[in-house]
Amino acid sequence: MNGLGATATAMSKNQILARLVERGSNFRQFALSHGYEPRTVTQAVERWVGREGLPRGRLTFRILHDLSQEIGAEVIPGILDEAEEDRRPAPSTAQQR
Repeated sequence: MNGLGATATAMSKNQILARLVERGSNFRQFALSHGYEPRTVTQAVERWVGREGLPRGRLTFRILHDLSQEIGAEVIPGILDEAEEDRRPAPSTAQQR
């Protein structure tokens, strides 16, 4: 669990927008404040919300991860957990002599 109130099911686009509005924001303001193109954010949400699995594209993954952090809930189940795993150091493969 990531401590952000993650749910086991994916959120809908309207649920995500409602969370942003509660924080005085919307998709456009979120995009601009995080350095994304507004259309790219809405496309990522429309394409991935409600789907199983995680996006493989770096930009889409980053948008949905940042959006999840912004609203305090996972927009796609597992996106925050996956990002946490990516930050862990890889096991050392150096051979000892």
